[in-house]
Amino acid sequence: MSIADCALSSICKEKVYWEGQPGHCSGEPILIYLTVDGAVTPMRVLESDSIASVKLRIQQCKGFVVKKQKLVFGGRELARNGTQIKEYGVTDGNVLHLVLRLSDLLFIVVRTACGKEFEFHIDRHRNVGYLKQRIRKKGEGFVDLEDQELFCNDEKLDDQRLFHDICKSDNDVVHLIIKKSAKVRTTPIHKDLKLLVEAPTPVESTNERVQVGQNRNKQVQIAKVPPDVGFWLEPIVVNPKINFFPFQWDMINSTFEGLKKGNRPVRSSDGTGGTYFMQDSTGQEHVSVFKPMDEEPMAVNNPRGLPSSSNGEGLKRGTKVGEGALREVAAYILDHPRSGPRLVSGEAIGFSGVPPTVMVQCLHQEFNHANGFACSSKHIKVGSLQKFMNNNGNCEDIGPGAFPVEEVHKITVLDIRMANTDRHAGNILIRKEADGHTKLIPIDHGYCLPDKFEDCTFDWLYWPQARQPYSSETVDYINSLDAERDIELLKQYGWDIPLQCARILRISTMLLKKGVERGLTPYAIGSIMCREILNKESVIEEIVGEAQDSLLPGMEESAFLESISQIMDSRLDKFAK
Repeated sequence: MSIADCALSSICKEKVYWEGQPGHCSGEPILIYLTVDGAVTPMRVLESDSIASVKLRIQQCKGFVVKKQKLVFGGRELARNGTQIKEYGVTDGNVLHLVLRLSDLLFIVVRTACGKEFEFHIDRHRNVGYLKQRIRKKGEGFVDLEDQELFCNDEKLDDQRLFHDICKSDNDVVHLIIKKSAKVRTTPIHKDLKLLVEAPTPVESTNERVQVGQNRNKQVQIAKVPPDVGFWLEPIVVNPKINFFPFQWDMINSTFEGLKKGNRPVRSSDGTGGTYFMQDSTGQEHVSVFKPMDEEPMAVNNPRGLPSSSNGEGLKRGTKVGEGALREVAAYILDHPRSGPRLVSGEAIGFSGVPPTVMVQCLHQEFNHANGFACSSKHIKVGSLQKFMNNNGNCEDIGPGAFPVEEVHKITVLDIRMANTDRHAGNILIRKEADGHTKLIPIDHGYCLPDKFEDCTFDWLYWPQARQPYSSETVDYINSLDAERDIELLKQYGWDIPLQCARILRISTMLLKKGVERGLTPYAIGSIMCREILNKESVIEEIVGEAQDSLLPGMEESAFLESISQIMDSRLDKFAK
């Protein structure tokens, strides 16, 4: 039983009442129902409760140990923590879907026979062999590496066993013991989770490379899976004039090699859709992250129990189910390096640091198949494949005060320009560089480039760095942006972006450039794009609405954008004063 299962079995035993709590806002009490994987739990709340307070009560419920959670109602994520639950239309008797996240990090302390202790933070999606490598790197004298064997309940564990699988006993306590004199103990990251682990054995490396997708100069259709092959991976090339760069082929080939060696995709415990960590040929490292289109939130094969969308709209207003992978790739394509479009420069990482991302088709039984799996072309998944970035956690783990101003600013540029509707601290990774500098890596861009501004949300809006002005280098980069060029670039890569989404990109880029021209900070520009409260239009929505009111029959898109430009100038001049 997993931690989430334990939580559910406890919370479902009784109704959850929270009336008469100190500090409560006034309001009508209503009864809602939380559902996770088919289990339903009644819970009484107040209409005036904020989303944050409801999440806190779920977290504090007896036996509910999972802290990170998302709530979905009526096909929409309840993302604004400060908003009252009634503003999302939640009323008595409604069902809310609860999406849980298990902590991905395990804190492990390894003790040697002579009493020395070493601490490790291990991702639960890593395997035993990876920990052995980490132990080996601690240096000589740590543990005798010869003839060491690792056991769990008298079962020998091989290097390919994942900690995620090892930690599935009924009480979530796993004892791993070592032959000979080496002694190991651990400290739990959860109160009821312990690990005992051993020393490493050598891991053979391979220099063999497989070129995937030999037809890279042709338009790719659904691949025909070779007989007697239990997996497949192939890039999707729409325009023969666009070739992948070497670093993109390295990611694809490494992922293919991992599948070829039998290293299965590992589904992440985070998020509302199907996200899979893809391993290299040794099984010791993650090399990429695959997100199938049919496992997105509200999609037909979503593995998190979310209902299918009734109207095709995604969790965020202005997005469509099944288009998240396209947006993931688009965010990378439009994250230009400082020197110009990647089509010319060939640099792997752009200005804002979006990891390299491509569209692929992939086949494997570990993916979620609602009607069962068969090794055939009809079970091939289409989705985005993104380079896995080594990191030290995400921005939820520490306060924003430690982040460099320039690192925050580069993400604000991306989010404003792409009208991101899902920027929160959990999808910004932190990486400590060897020189001591901190890098921020933005991920999860499946909800950018919407066709309306309604759900734009930026967590960084309330970080202190957002109130500082952009540097001259960042302003120069912003001034180099060209929405028309970007739209044409997306077409070259195979996405004929819908008119409304293209309009949003044009308006967002216009706002960003006009804002820095007037010396506005990221906070000021972001505040124009985001709603203060759920049911009150943002300033940018008001500007678009005013321009639409002035529309004449048959008015060209260029004339409409010129109207927006004039209204925006007037608003920004007042705002700047």
